[in-house]
Amino acid sequence: MTAAKVIGRDGLDELLRHLAALGYRTLGPVARDGAITMAEVSSSADLPEGFHDRQAPGSYRLEPGQGQALFDWAVGPEPLKALVFPPRAVIWTAKPPSYHVQEVADDAPPVAVVGARPCDLAGLQVLGRSIGTGPVADPIFQHRRHQAFLVVVECTRPASTCFCVSMGTGPGATHGYDIRLTELLSDDGPPSYLALAGTPAGRRALGQLPGRPAQAADERARVERLAKAASRMGRSVDTTGLPELLARNLSNPRWDAVAERCLACGNCTAVCPTCFCANFQDTTGLDGTVRRERTWASCSDLAHSYIHGGPVRSSIKSRYRQWATHKFSWWWDQFGTSGCVGCGRCITWCPASIDITEEIAALRASDGAAPTEEEPEP
Repeated sequence: MTAAKVIGRDGLDELLRHLAALGYRTLGPVARDGAITMAEVSSSADLPEGFHDRQAPGSYRLEPGQGQALFDWAVGPEPLKALVFPPRAVIWTAKPPSYHVQEVADDAPPVAVVGARPCDLAGLQVLGRSIGTGPVADPIFQHRRHQAFLVVVECTRPASTCFCVSMGTGPGATHGYDIRLTELLSDDGPPSYLALAGTPAGRRALGQLPGRPAQAADERARVERLAKAASRMGRSVDTTGLPELLARNLSNPRWDAVAERCLACGNCTAVCPTCFCANFQDTTGLDGTVRRERTWASCSDLAHSYIHGGPVRSSIKSRYRQWATHKFSWWWDQFGTSGCVGCGRCITWCPASIDITEEIAALRASDGAAPTEEEPEP
């Protein structure tokens, strides 16, 4: 087994070159359009050196700062979900005259991500349990996740909207990565990176990188940075009995209060690392070819629950309640895990500044409150 190693920026550059030589499309965080986004990178010079993010309910600001740190930010608006569960995909085609259905094989090139966050790794694991296993597993997810190479960088600067400690998904990473990096800052020079391989492919790659063997002091520095990050976590959720709490509070008047603010825009589901709802639509071209296409959908959308006669969830209240209870309650029944990884994106990118941690706390405080209507809407 390859031991932990400490590398510098030259090691990051060599890692990117190595992955590109293996045929990976290498992606990493870049500062673009006022946010941290994932884009193709070829060297450490492409990474967001010195940038910090400031996040609050309904607010995101990317600020250039001082220092040479490359990963001194929390999360951007884009979860890794889009890489393995694309927003739009053609599932099959049928051409005249036979109209024989031909499944469309996913031909996306293998992707290597350098700079994934632990909460996003957890999101991929939740997606894997949701759509990546069983008799109806999504072949696109399976194919893309299997061939992906993931370099996680542990989070040492959480945002005020983060609550991964509560959900057990960060700020450190324990599994699910090919290589784990921890950025160790220096008072008088560039940062270094404590690197550990998590898979055979990761060990082979790490063995190619320049660096020195890790020492006990490097691991102590890692533990201290992660402990400091955990102490600075901006939000928390009491998960004790949470599925049962939500299940018995479907008629709690708090749902009415949040519905007065919710715009049903779907931002929370779009930025969520684990939401996987989708629509399927068949279209016919001028040449008679039929295409079935899958696109992302949102339970916030009025049409999402449409069946014969109209939508099942006609009110914003019922749709927000569906999202929250599925994420934190019913997900356990279906997949044996929480549907939330505590990344805080749904808080940051909500234009109405709705904070799911506040809503859960309010439900807990008013547990068993009398309903405002005789029968809860489905």
